Amino acid sequence: MIRVQAEPFDPGMELARFGQGRTDIGAVATFLGLVRDVHGGERIAAMTLEHYPGMTERQLAAIEAEARARWPLDDCLVIHRYGRMLPGEPIVLVATASAHRHAALEACAFLIDWLKTKAPFWKLEETETGESRWVEARESDEEAAARW
Repeated sequence: MIRVQAEPFDPGMELARFGQGRTDIGAVATFLGLVRDVHGGERIAAMTLEHYPGMTERQLAAIEAEARARWPLDDCLVIHRYGRMLPGEPIVLVATASAHRHAALEACAFLIDWLKTKAPFWKLEETETGESRWVEARESDEEAAARW
């Protein structure tokens, strides 16, 4: 399941519902991304994520389909927010479920790496001094995604 939304979400509630009632699932792997309050040594007051509706959902669905093709997943959840967020707020939740831990862990790591590099989101950080700046892609994120 893919959800792209502006509204905050409760990670605990989402995970409680994920795979609920499924007794065939032996492993659930998760990743929760949060807004940091420091980047590059500067205090961050807020971050705004922008995206292209429609295109974003299609790309996330393609990334999820790739994970499902590579690993025997019983369930998959990707929630990604957009809009203005404050430090400490959840940005993204990825959960994968499989009969065995290896598939769940690998697929979760894959999804995180590919979301970071292939999902069409743009981050604008607001510093505590009122300055705004776009966050540049990092080479280390590209290297992590390339391993897949």
